[in-house]
Amino acid sequence: MSLRDRRIVARLVALLAVFAILAVACSDDDDETSSPTTPNTTGGVPTGGTLVFGLEQEPDCLDWLGSCATVAYGHWAANVTTVPRAFSVEKAGDTFEYEPTSLLVGEPKLDQSGAKPQVTYRINPKAVWSDGEPIVSSDFKYVWQQVTTSEDINDTTGYEKIESVDDSKPDIAVVTFKEPYADWRSLFGSTYGVLPSHLLEGKDRAAEMANGYSWSGGPWKIESWNKGETLTLIPNDAYWGAKPKLDEVVFRFVPDTPSEFRAFKDGEVDGIYPQPSIEIVDQITSGGIANANAQYTAETANTDGLWINTEKPPFDDVSVRRALAYSIDRDAIVNRVFGKIGVKRALQDVTPPILKAYGEPSAFAKYKLDLDEVNDLMTGAGWRKGGDGFWAKGGQKASIEMFSAAGNKTRELILQVLQTQLKDAGFDASIELLTPRELFPGHVLIGDYNLLLLSRRVGSFYPESCALFCSKNIPTEENGLSGQNIDRVNDPKVDEAYLAGETEMDEAKAQSLNRKGNRIIADKVYFLPMDPQPNILLTKTKVVGSVEDNPVMGPFWKMWGWGLKK
Repeated sequence: MSLRDRRIVARLVALLAVFAILAVACSDDDDETSSPTTPNTTGGVPTGGTLVFGLEQEPDCLDWLGSCATVAYGHWAANVTTVPRAFSVEKAGDTFEYEPTSLLVGEPKLDQSGAKPQVTYRINPKAVWSDGEPIVSSDFKYVWQQVTTSEDINDTTGYEKIESVDDSKPDIAVVTFKEPYADWRSLFGSTYGVLPSHLLEGKDRAAEMANGYSWSGGPWKIESWNKGETLTLIPNDAYWGAKPKLDEVVFRFVPDTPSEFRAFKDGEVDGIYPQPSIEIVDQITSGGIANANAQYTAETANTDGLWINTEKPPFDDVSVRRALAYSIDRDAIVNRVFGKIGVKRALQDVTPPILKAYGEPSAFAKYKLDLDEVNDLMTGAGWRKGGDGFWAKGGQKASIEMFSAAGNKTRELILQVLQTQLKDAGFDASIELLTPRELFPGHVLIGDYNLLLLSRRVGSFYPESCALFCSKNIPTEENGLSGQNIDRVNDPKVDEAYLAGETEMDEAKAQSLNRKGNRIIADKVYFLPMDPQPNILLTKTKVVGSVEDNPVMGPFWKMWGWGLKK
């Protein structure tokens, strides 16, 4: 599973242009963000043709509400393009913000005058499903009911705060909350969207959608999904907004980043959105990409780092977690991987870069390589080094199983460096590289791991901290392993801060509460940030139009405006 999201734009027409990009990104050692972006747009975008885009991860399913649909590439390619939503995350100056989509007639009305908050959505009368049936309030109600009553739901955050959805008027959905919910715009919005109740009501939604679906409420619809090979989109002729210019888009699944990059260089695919890697960075900085445009940014919706199972020894002890944080030279690792493109220092916060107003930018800054501090923490907690140089206590060695997804050479390198640094600090660390199917159901969700190297992305313009760290979101057998708190943090002070932030409608107060929670996460080392997972979007120069990355919605959110030069 890759939960990373993706911004900078600069043209790679020649080697000189490559270095121009990097000069901006690297000109100031104190600035790890990229230069301002501009979309790759040209006048008179051609119509027709087939665009082939390489995807290095294939979704497990297309049931967007289920835990099987957590592969970000699947969400970007098929959800964002086919599922209608009330809000999307749009560019606003040098940042992003929520904007109502063409599904609605204007901004929804938030009413807090009564005992319980209400939001009224007025649906665009032109909005229809691909079969011509109007999108109606019952479609909103259906999603709410499915999220709160079905098994194996990926994330119920926010939806469980809804008391009712009034669908008595087809063109008006009135949502009543049990209590205030700060991120109400994300509901029916950037993550799940709305689904066609007239086609799914009374059926097994998960089974109906798992292998693809023929309906659409977006500019594209799914023509076919040949598992292991391709996912093909064609225009939705019934879409009421801007119609796609291309005849079809074929997403070709490529198993790993090096293969994906070779396919791009050889002209087998017209674009890629690779997980950032040393290979890609080296190719960009050496001028190894011809006839290509690049967008790059470190201002992402991602938080990459070490997710720590706080229930499993030895990290059920806060002293050991703190010792871990002082065992690692995070800046050296990040600089080694991404230094050439200006990302030279580790993140120091839980909250991703695009949501810095909610963040505590120096929360983890004190955790630098300090083996004396490691020794003090470990001996103070009753650990002693054996003849093999590893810490032990009560006959148990301080052994650490580090997990990540297979097929990513950069992650392998990071884990190897971590393994060496941890060994020097007295920890016996092993590496396990598994497929997402093996990794998550088999280890992460059930808590059978110590450390997980993973990038996680917010699905809305909100930090989603409670989803990640509140005790109610710990995956358990009782909730069908549906929670996202894979670190199994169970801390009343964390709950207090983040839960209060969830219900605080005053933005400044919500930001303050989130920062408070972040400070606790850092103090107790429930997580250890590494880097912001820079986003890199590469397309051939023949791909023109609204080619514009979005750190939350992904690279295909404006694909309706893409075209191919003849």
